[in-house]
Amino acid sequence: MCGIVGYIGKQVAIPILVEGLKKLEYRGYDSAGVAVLDTEGISVSKSVGKLVALEEEIGENFSQSCIGIGHTRWATHGRPSQVNAHPHGDCGQDFVVVHNGIIENYLELKDQLLEKGHHFASETDTEVLAHLVEDAYAGDLEAAVRKVLEVIHGSFAIVVLSRKDPDKLVAARKDSPMVVGLGTGEFFVASDITAILNHTRKVYILDDGEMVVLTEAGVNISDFAGNPRVKEIMDVKWDAVAAEKGGYEHFMLKEIHEQPRALRDTMLGRLEEERVVLQEVDLTPEELAQINKVYIVACGTAWHAGLVGKTLIERWAHLPVEVDIASEFRYRSPLIDEHTLVVVVSQSGETADTLAALREAKNRGARVIAVTNVVGSTVSREAHDVIFTWAGPEIAVASTKAYTTQLEGMVLLGLYLAQVKRTLSSAKIREIIGDLKKVPAQVQEILDQESILRDLAKSFVDVEDTFFLGRSLDWAVAMEGALKMKEISYIHAEAYAAGELKHGTLALVTEQTPVLALATQRDVFDKTVSNIKEVKARDAKVFGLTYKGNTSLAKSVDQVIYVPETRDELAPLLTVIPLQLLAYYVSVARGCDVDKPRNLAKSVTVE
Repeated sequence: MCGIVGYIGKQVAIPILVEGLKKLEYRGYDSAGVAVLDTEGISVSKSVGKLVALEEEIGENFSQSCIGIGHTRWATHGRPSQVNAHPHGDCGQDFVVVHNGIIENYLELKDQLLEKGHHFASETDTEVLAHLVEDAYAGDLEAAVRKVLEVIHGSFAIVVLSRKDPDKLVAARKDSPMVVGLGTGEFFVASDITAILNHTRKVYILDDGEMVVLTEAGVNISDFAGNPRVKEIMDVKWDAVAAEKGGYEHFMLKEIHEQPRALRDTMLGRLEEERVVLQEVDLTPEELAQINKVYIVACGTAWHAGLVGKTLIERWAHLPVEVDIASEFRYRSPLIDEHTLVVVVSQSGETADTLAALREAKNRGARVIAVTNVVGSTVSREAHDVIFTWAGPEIAVASTKAYTTQLEGMVLLGLYLAQVKRTLSSAKIREIIGDLKKVPAQVQEILDQESILRDLAKSFVDVEDTFFLGRSLDWAVAMEGALKMKEISYIHAEAYAAGELKHGTLALVTEQTPVLALATQRDVFDKTVSNIKEVKARDAKVFGLTYKGNTSLAKSVDQVIYVPETRDELAPLLTVIPLQLLAYYVSVARGCDVDKPRNLAKSVTVE
C-alpha cells in the first residue's frame, strides 16, 4: 500500500510520476520512489518521508526517459526505510515492481527463490514479485507476469517495468484498485483516478482478475488467463477534490465503504483451515502458561475494540481480562508483573497515553502485544509483539475501518491464545475461521443497503439526545455507535448496558428520545427485549438491530435494521456498520463537518 502511478508516452516521465504521487499524498505514506528506463538501464530513486525528499534524491538533472513507474508506500511488511520503499527490483535490476496490497504466501515463495540463488535486499513481501518475474522470464514480459499471477496469493495491484521488454508496462489487479488512463500517444496506470486527472479524464476501471499491457500504441486488457476483455471507457466528471474521495462526498463515507477490503487484507496470510498464523507474535505454550491475567489498554474507539477483545479472550482462551482507559491506567498502580500480558491498541501507534501505558507495563515486567495500523510507529517498535491491522490510511477524524480491523485483530488474538493454550478444539477453531472469512462479504451486503440508514437518519436530525442500548458484546458496540453519533453530529448520545436502565437512566427517556437497541447476542436476547419494553413503556421511539431471520424483535420496536446472521462473537464486525452509516447520514443532514468535527484531532499525541 498505498499509491501507484505509471506512464508511457512521449513526455518525460519523472515530472509526471512525481506530480501523480503528489496527488496521492492525501492517502498517507511513509516513503516514496520512482523508476524509469533509459539507455543505461533502469534508474531507481527512493526516499523516506515526504515527496520533497524524493525530489531532492532525484535531483535537477533527472533522466529524460518517457516510461516509468512510481509509488508512495504505507508500510506493511518491513519498517519505513529507503531500502523497503518501492519500486523493488530483482537480482540484476532487469525488472522493477510497484505493488499495493499483501502477498499472502510471500515467505513460502521467498524460500523457494532463495534456494534458487536469488538475493533479497528488503524486508518486504513486494520484492518477491520482482524475483518471481525474473525467474519466470523467457523473452516475454507479459507471459512472465501471467506465470507469477498463477502462484501468488493475496491482494494486489502491481505494475512491472523491464529493461528486457523496454517498450511496455504490464499491470494487474486483485482486490486492490487500479485504473488505466487514455491519452493521445500516451497512457497511464494508477491506483487512483486522482493521480492522472490532470492528464486525462478517459479511463478504464480494471476489475479483479484483469491484466493490462500498455505501450505507446495503446492498451490491451485481458483476464489472467489471457482472454481479451472489452471495457467501457469511463469519462470522469469529478473535480480534483471529489476524485481524492473516490467520488464519495466525504472521506468518512469512502472509508466506511473500504471496510470489506480492509477486513480481507487484515486476515490475509493469517488464517489456515484450522489455525491462526500470527508471525508477528511468538508466545510459546510454556510462556503463555505463565500468564495469569490480561490487560487491554487503549483510548476512545480503540478502547471499545478492547471491550470486545475482553469477551473473546475470556470466552475462548479462559484468561481473565481487564480493559483500561490508557489515560487512567498508569495512575492507578495496576497489579502488573511478569505473569501479565498487556495488549495495547492504537490506530496511529503514537497515542501518548497508550504509549505511556505500554512503557509502564514493560517497566513492571509484563509481556506487551500491540495492535496498530502503522508499521514503524513507536508503539509497534516498543512492544514485544505486534498485530498489524491493514486498514490503510484513514483520513476522516471519526474512525471506521481502523476500528473494524482492530476488532478483527482481537478475534485473531483471541483465537491465537486459545490455539496455543488448547482451550478450543481444532474443529471449533475451523468453524470460527470459516465464519470469519464470510465477514467481508457480509459487510458489503450491509453497505449495499445503506439507503435504509439514510432514511432512518431523518428520525434523528432534530433531536438533542439519544440512547444506544445492548447487552454483552452488543453493549460494547453500542458504545462505539454512541461515540460516532456524538463526535460527528454533535447530538448528545449515550450508550448503556440495557440491564442498567432501571438504575436511573429511564428518568431521561421521553417520547422525544430515540433509542437504538442492539439485540444479536442470543444468550441474552430475551432479557434485551424486556429492557426494550421498559423503554417503549416511556413512549420512546425504538429502533432495533438484529440478525436477518429474527422476526420476533419487530414486535417490540418501531423499526428493525437487519444484518446477516453470524456467530455472536463476530457480530460486532457487522453491527457497527449500520451505526457508522447512521451517524454519517445524521451528520450530513445536520450540516456538520463530517471529516473534521469541531475540537477533535485524528491522532492524540499529548496527554
